[in-house]
Amino acid sequence: MTRYLARRLLLTIPVLFFVSLIVFSLITLIPGDPARIMMGEEASREALEVLRKEMGLDRPLILRYGIWISHVLRGDLGRSVRDRRSVMQTLLQKIPVTAELAVTSLIVAWAIAIPAGALAAWKRRSAIDYAATTVALAGISIPNFWLGIMLIYLLAVNARLLPPGGYVEPWIDLGRNLKLMVMPSIVLGTALAALVMRLLRSSMIEVLGSDYVRTARAKGLSDRVLIIRHALKNAMIPVATIMGLQLGGLLGGAVITETIFAVPGVGRLAVDSILTRDYPMVQGVVLFAALAIVAVNLAVDVVYAFLDPRIRLEEQSA
Repeated sequence: MTRYLARRLLLTIPVLFFVSLIVFSLITLIPGDPARIMMGEEASREALEVLRKEMGLDRPLILRYGIWISHVLRGDLGRSVRDRRSVMQTLLQKIPVTAELAVTSLIVAWAIAIPAGALAAWKRRSAIDYAATTVALAGISIPNFWLGIMLIYLLAVNARLLPPGGYVEPWIDLGRNLKLMVMPSIVLGTALAALVMRLLRSSMIEVLGSDYVRTARAKGLSDRVLIIRHALKNAMIPVATIMGLQLGGLLGGAVITETIFAVPGVGRLAVDSILTRDYPMVQGVVLFAALAIVAVNLAVDVVYAFLDPRIRLEEQSA
């Protein structure tokens, strides 16, 4: 297992290198003078020169990349053009908010998708299967922004059951924090649940038709034991890929959902930074999103090896 994990870690090095090049290019690819674009047409010459010097825009491109990546490796992502705050400090304040939203969304998705997908596969071509498939298709088809607006209208405006948006830290008011997380978690979780349910259903149907499942059924194992102990674990391997990719996207910032519900996470920070032309902050957000996806993919590889030991055995024999 250690050798398998070491190989996966080594494979992430070239990926991170290309990610750093792409993120660094966000500013260098801006047409015209990046300093002028970030500070606006009314900025003074002195302010522009200070910004150019601070961001290294007066130096050769290769030297600028070397300086930038050396700062990144030390945890220095620069300073915001808008409020002069540290980009890293701002991200560290926003990441827990997005992480909480991602975790609650995954809980909603798993709570819906796993039982629905397993039951639809077990009761294949029945009314339960058709109903679950129809609901999954609707969940994939409904846009997040429309579902979010409808939830606000129904649950917050009409029924007054939940607050329409905002965020409160859980250590300040846990009850209100959970109420504020309900609607955005449902919006993100239902879309993810629909995708996972369909994939899990297909995977379960394939697994249930395999020889070892038929053998286990012939030995007299109950349906519950057969599904949970034998079929579900192997059917979860392709599902882990989708869940991992979706988790990386959620950690990178659910832009639309955070904007609709006024959740001050990474996604809303990205929108605000783009609108204010705060490119150092945009660089930090994109770099974090990319690193989150790489880290989650690495975790998915580890989960693969745990769910199916044959994967790591093939790596060792290669």
